[in-house]
Amino acid sequence: MSGASSPAAPPPSAPPVPILPYSRIVGQDELKLALELNFIAPGIGGVLIAGQRGTAKSTVVRAFALMSGGQLPVTLPINATDDRVLGGWELDALMHGEAKKQAGLLEEAHEKGLLYVDEVNLLDDHIVNIILDVVSTGVLSVQREGIDTATHVSFGLVGTMNPEEGSLRAQLLDRFGLMVTAAELDIEDRHRVITAVLTFEEELETENSAWIRAAEEENDRLRDHLLAARERLSRVRLNESVSRLCAEAATRTGAVGQRGDLLVAKAARALAAREGADRVAPEHVRQVLPLALRHRRPESAHGSAFDWGPDENAAVTDLFS
Repeated sequence: MSGASSPAAPPPSAPPVPILPYSRIVGQDELKLALELNFIAPGIGGVLIAGQRGTAKSTVVRAFALMSGGQLPVTLPINATDDRVLGGWELDALMHGEAKKQAGLLEEAHEKGLLYVDEVNLLDDHIVNIILDVVSTGVLSVQREGIDTATHVSFGLVGTMNPEEGSLRAQLLDRFGLMVTAAELDIEDRHRVITAVLTFEEELETENSAWIRAAEEENDRLRDHLLAARERLSRVRLNESVSRLCAEAATRTGAVGQRGDLLVAKAARALAAREGADRVAPEHVRQVLPLALRHRRPESAHGSAFDWGPDENAAVTDLFS
């Protein structure tokens, strides 16, 4: 999130939590890339993950939070009220005649680094709007019931949804910086998932497990790499020809509005920083196009499809030849 400081990263080797380590997540490369780019460039404004039940959406998000921040994300319940999200007065204290402010979930997310909104398509639009406004401005403004405060906050935002259970309004879809569809794994990857999960569960019972220790060490290396990329981001250049390429690709694929053009550029810069490059190249732009534009095409805006396939690729092929 632009204009707001980011929470400090925890020391390596945070206390273990029984979630499959991020470094041992099988497949879902595009999903992991989106989370990492949003971490490197918080100004991207969040990641929306679509997928059917059982596609490991929640597991990947929680594993990423543990890897990048050392703790599980703040999770927004479906029935969250304004008080719970924004903060208010502690009820018990009020009953004893004492006015004591209670922090809301958005302030907790600022402390922990990540807000996870599961089944975002089932939330009240009003609550979703509040969250997205705070993410985009970096300011949590509370003016209600005797409270009048404005606080600078910074946190990553991840939302998940199962399209079979309902759509998300186009205006809200557009506010998420990146969108990814959880991949359906082939037989080989399904087999690797079984092996990884069963091995992890067995190793949890092993004192000082070498398997878990190696996974956590790999997590530590990745976190250090992502933090270095975040530090490098401001030095990554995006020249005039590449910024025009972002606009042309968005136009060719029918992206609605101009937000997608900017998000292609931001995501491409984050990818360049992740790869240690000092400037954005056309291949960086091409790789992030589906992430930044799949939910901004006309058919996606009507909630009917989030696919990115041969037609979309054919529309931009000559731009990158």
